[in-house]
Amino acid sequence: MPTALALSPHLDDAAFSCGGLLHALGAAGWDVVTVTVFTASVADPTGFALACQTDKGLGPEVDYMDLRRAEDAAAIRALGLARPRHLPFREAPHRGYASAPALFQDVRADDGIVPDLTGAFRALLAETTPTLILAPQAIGGHVDHVQVVRALDAAEPAAPILWWRDFPYTVRDQTPKEPLRARFAHLPEAEIRCGAEGRGAKAEACAAYATQLGFQFGGPEGLVRRLAQEDGRERFRRQGALPESLRRLVADVG
Repeated sequence: MPTALALSPHLDDAAFSCGGLLHALGAAGWDVVTVTVFTASVADPTGFALACQTDKGLGPEVDYMDLRRAEDAAAIRALGLARPRHLPFREAPHRGYASAPALFQDVRADDGIVPDLTGAFRALLAETTPTLILAPQAIGGHVDHVQVVRALDAAEPAAPILWWRDFPYTVRDQTPKEPLRARFAHLPEAEIRCGAEGRGAKAEACAAYATQLGFQFGGPEGLVRRLAQEDGRERFRRQGALPESLRRLVADVG
């Protein structure tokens, strides 16, 4: 059985960016392993880290990341996939990034998380021996996304990779920030066009991240509008040759 390993920085990135492909792979009989990297609960958050939940109406007594992990489990079920995995790394607000703008600026010099991520990724690669890897391009420039790309590169995977375009950062600005543009510019573009079933599964999965919908889309209705505007299309940069069976799902652009 072929295996796809999806490495999602946050608890929503994979579903938002390539939920249609994840659903299609599962429907085609693939073993799809979804792994979210930054999911650790941190007791008694303060400052900006605390504000990241209170500005969503969640009091300091709420375990925000536990709530988000439950949302992720519901989303992955909606895609028809096995229970997701959650790695115990802390999000950027718990690693010294003290404001929203800081999340999208240069990686801090003291943010030394890449070696630990690299070790975790190497262990996952050895365990799952994936036929395909899915991971972000870090479009939008979120430091957690950037660090995931750097760590995956350092892990030197042998499998082909589909690097997804980070939705909704791709549509939030007319010209979104692309700090790793040079890393991906030489790779061919590929895309999948989801049918009605795939679109429905992705919409249900994205809607499961209820804590994020107001911030990301202005509410559930905004999510529906944005997904409709995407017209079932998910785009990637392709690294390596895809298996023949996958070429029926994913086609090069141009």
